[in-house]
Parts: sequence; C-alpha cells; structure tokens
Amino acid sequence: MIIIGITGTIGAGKGTIVDYLISEKGFAHYSVRGFLLERIRQLGMPENRDSMFNLANDLRAGHGPAYVTDQLFEEARKSGQNGIIESIRTTGEIDSLRKKGDFYLFAVDADSKLRYDRIQLRQSVTDSVSYETFVENEQRESVSTNPGVQNLQACIREADFRFQNNGSMEELFRQVDSALAEIL
Repeated sequence: MIIIGITGTIGAGKGTIVDYLISEKGFAHYSVRGFLLERIRQLGMPENRDSMFNLANDLRAGHGPAYVTDQLFEEARKSGQNGIIESIRTTGEIDSLRKKGDFYLFAVDADSKLRYDRIQLRQSVTDSVSYETFVENEQRESVSTNPGVQNLQACIREADFRFQNNGSMEELFRQVDSALAEIL
C-alpha cells in the first residue's frame, strides 16, 4: 500500500489529479476538504474558505499539526489499498505522513490567472470570490513558520514530485504517470 499526498496552489489541479488516480489507477480518495466541510456543517458554521482555514488551524492547535491527515491516513490504512490524501497544507502533516512510510507527496501549480479562471468554472461554495480575495487567500495560506499552520510554499518545496499544470489534462496526466512509474 502506498499513500500519495497532494498539495498545491488553489485551483492548480489537485482535484483533477485525484480524479485521475481514482478512475484510472484505482486509488481510494481521502479529502481534508471533505473532512473539514463535514465538521463545519455539524458545527453550523458558514461553508467558506475562512471557516475551513480557521477550523483546520483550531483542530491542529488542539490535537497536533497533523490531526486531520492522521485521521485520514488511518482510514486509508484500514482499507489496505493505495490511497490519495487531498489537500496537504502544512509541513507538520508532511512530517507525520513521512514517518508512517510508503508516503509520497505530489505538488501541482499553475499560473495565477489560469487558476482563478478554473475555480470560477467549478463554482464551489468556497471559491465564489473576487480575484483580489483569491490572491489574498492564497497569500494567507502560503507562508508560516508554524508547522501546524497552512504553508503551501513550504509544502510544495518538500514535494517528491512537482507538476506544472498550464497545459492540457493529457500533459498533466503524463507528468503523473511518470511519477507513478518511479514510485511503483
């Protein structure tokens, strides 16, 4: 069993890679976003990026920097099949997952304007924002020295494999297939 974590900038193609690994490679999917949205609904919080950001940081502060991804890893371990954990956001999560073994981190990025256009097309409740808010959200999530707080740039630097997604899906999938060939 291997576990792939995926990190990257907002709208870069994390979900596209996840969908590909599920449908074409038989991976099971474990979503940080899904985990957080379920809790947000239980708590009656507004379903937006601020709520996800704040809840994730509260859970990490109360239970450790890798609380959410550790919960998802345990689900994956019990299944016994290859899995992908979507939305790795902190270096604490990476450190914890690496200690568990057979873990690889994928990172994806793309040009900012292209990513913004993509999130507008997917029309998620957390993505209905102006371009300025999009940039502010990403800046807020990109830099921190605390291993339990979002730091996308540090996570991308720690990735085992980095993908640029400025082209077609086929180009992205070729990059993913190349990484999988090295792993498997």
